[in-house]
Amino acid sequence: MGDSARIVGLYRYPVKGLSPEALAEVRLAPGGTFPNDRAFAIEKGKHDFDPAAPKHFPKIKFLMLMRDERLARLKTRFTDEDTTLHVTLDGREVLAANLMTPQGRKALEDFMAGYMAAELRGAPRVVHAPGFSHSDAPAKLISFINMASVRALEEKIGAHVHPLRFRGNVYLEGLAPFEDHDWVGRHFRIGEVEFQGVHRTERCAATNVDPDTGARDMEIPKTLLRHWNHSDLGLYAIVKSPGVLRPGDKITFDA
Repeated sequence: MGDSARIVGLYRYPVKGLSPEALAEVRLAPGGTFPNDRAFAIEKGKHDFDPAAPKHFPKIKFLMLMRDERLARLKTRFTDEDTTLHVTLDGREVLAANLMTPQGRKALEDFMAGYMAAELRGAPRVVHAPGFSHSDAPAKLISFINMASVRALEEKIGAHVHPLRFRGNVYLEGLAPFEDHDWVGRHFRIGEVEFQGVHRTERCAATNVDPDTGARDMEIPKTLLRHWNHSDLGLYAIVKSPGVLRPGDKITFDA
């Protein structure tokens, strides 16, 4: 790792399966996620998530890109101040709903009941529990993406691979391809925040979907497996110390 290893992008995904939001900075707490990252999810049939006793469910329970690629056509923005989700389709805002109110959640449910009618197995339900993250990982972790790994994958595919296919929180430059896979169990610091690597990120068919168009146009897990004998790209890590992350922050390891 060279001295130039640094953050080049920070993203969160307020509603599981919907579009990312770029952040200018993020304040992290030990053992926490990005604030409002996967804070909401949309059940696609059976309603058994209990906000009073939240627990992790497999992602197939919810609307998600792995199976529901039409979600990628929806561009969303969540404003923390009024907990409102703004949904745009084909350049036009089609919904503004306060997801912390029953009326706002119903408005999003009604929209999805129409837009995703073919994919649903029952009435959609927006679910949320304070402090709970509907991440693919059952623990509260931060997802890192190494841009050099993305470029190595591009070389094998022979086409541009949009980095947001991987729906990471922290995007890193200045590393060797897949170098972050060696950080499992290691402590590292970015800016003022200390992390510990937990496990590599196994990629699923959601990465085959273009995040701009919703087209299912690549076979990324199969390509990774074919060329590297695994389907991993990226790293999950736990926050060990509090602090603020910003693009440009450098990566260091304790001696």
